Amino acid sequence: MSTAPAPRPFEAFDDDFDADMDFDHLPATPGVASAPTPFTAASDALPAGGYNPVGEVVAQAEASLAEPYPATMELTPATLAPTGLAPAAAIGEVSVPRIAIHVFAERQDTLAAAERAAQDRRLSRATTQIRIGGVAAAVETYQHEPTPPLIIVECLKDPQTLLWEVDQLAEVCDAGTKVIVVGATNDIILFRELMRRGVSEYLVAPLQPLQLIAAIGGLFNDPAQPFVGRTIAFVGARGGAGASAVAHNTAYAISERIGANTVIVDYDLPFGTAGLDFNQDPLNGVADALGQPDRLDATLLDRMMVRCTDKLSLFAAPASLDTDWDISTEAFEEVTNQIRATAPFVVLDLPHLWSPWMRRTLISADEVVVVATPDLASLRNAKNMIDLIRQGRPNDAPPRLVLNQIGVPGRPEIPAKDFGAALGVHASLMIPFDAKTFGAAANNGQMILDAGSRTKAAEAFQTLAQIVSRRELPAVAGPKGKAAKPAKPGKAEKAPKPADGAAKSLFASMFKKR
Repeated sequence: MSTAPAPRPFEAFDDDFDADMDFDHLPATPGVASAPTPFTAASDALPAGGYNPVGEVVAQAEASLAEPYPATMELTPATLAPTGLAPAAAIGEVSVPRIAIHVFAERQDTLAAAERAAQDRRLSRATTQIRIGGVAAAVETYQHEPTPPLIIVECLKDPQTLLWEVDQLAEVCDAGTKVIVVGATNDIILFRELMRRGVSEYLVAPLQPLQLIAAIGGLFNDPAQPFVGRTIAFVGARGGAGASAVAHNTAYAISERIGANTVIVDYDLPFGTAGLDFNQDPLNGVADALGQPDRLDATLLDRMMVRCTDKLSLFAAPASLDTDWDISTEAFEEVTNQIRATAPFVVLDLPHLWSPWMRRTLISADEVVVVATPDLASLRNAKNMIDLIRQGRPNDAPPRLVLNQIGVPGRPEIPAKDFGAALGVHASLMIPFDAKTFGAAANNGQMILDAGSRTKAAEAFQTLAQIVSRRELPAVAGPKGKAAKPAKPGKAEKAPKPADGAAKSLFASMFKKR
């Protein structure tokens, strides 16, 4: 924050001034020096007649009457929008850098909200210290130690005392420190007075964890990034559950049916199948990115990606056993964050293994989809995964469960109702077993929406795409202007015959590199 002289203490208001009686009879605070205050905004030059607090507040009141909302309006998300407070719908896109955050709270529920927010995945890179005490405790602390990048202080006293304590805190803060004040008064005049002093944000108690996270994220959003895409992680409860096929077909449905730009990231470096499923020559895109995460930019990322369609790009895995892939957790995190800036939706195809980077990726993703088959091994593994993810994401919805390969002939299955009851979540989707359609699509390098657009599986992937993207399918007009009738499920569409040499080219490309 900028450095400027601290505003002098208010004098007693005139009895005739009744813009806001909460500020009436402000007690004088002698001994407060007019030394520079690190987190106050630069003020205009003092008038020739000296400092006139009454005239300044009257001018602010008159200016507020000329604005679209009156001075008596309560603080609402719409009122606070100019401060950068992230809306509730965008809470998943909040990203906080590696900073130190100190919290000084007075209420027990504020302490609990701060502790819960500190455990959130969005603040995983920040270091949070929570202490009991309000502004006075913060002032005493920073007389002997430097201030962190962000301080959150709570003061439940009257507005006059709150402003005086904020002035005291300004005298011990370093330049550039951001301050969030939590108070008990919901008043726009107080809010503006705090903003004039350079306070970054003002929140009214009681607080919710997501409200605090959104406020912190709004202060550290990168203005150079127009948006941050949603990461959707797909992981299989066991090997062979079909998580990769579900991830690829869902991403394809998001791009083709919903019309949103999507990127598939295949993190199964030795055995990834994204290149095969889209009939693309495997490149070392993901491996190259993980090997040099510090050099990534928009141009380099674009060169590493393979464009499958106009709206779908692919970060294919090298699918090679020539290298021992020993990559740090920080590299995976940095690459994922860089890719999020390239598209609204980033689908992470995660391998069936367990490592520190897998744990970090699952917990930090905006949406997690666990793909399981209706058997005992999947039930056990899915329960372990969901319990761990729930513990690491206390402020998020639980992972979504997709039951795949339902109805395999001759195989006993755990009923979907019992499967979900054991996990504590309902299955978001059940994909029927269709060996013919899935086999033809895999061998021809096609997606189910192309190989069998009228099958139940295709309908299931369109539904899952709407669920994870939180968007609706666009309406398609019929031949006479009427909405097109939905396809009747149950009848499998015959897989189209590949063109001459198409079936050979897929396998030929595999053996050319041997």
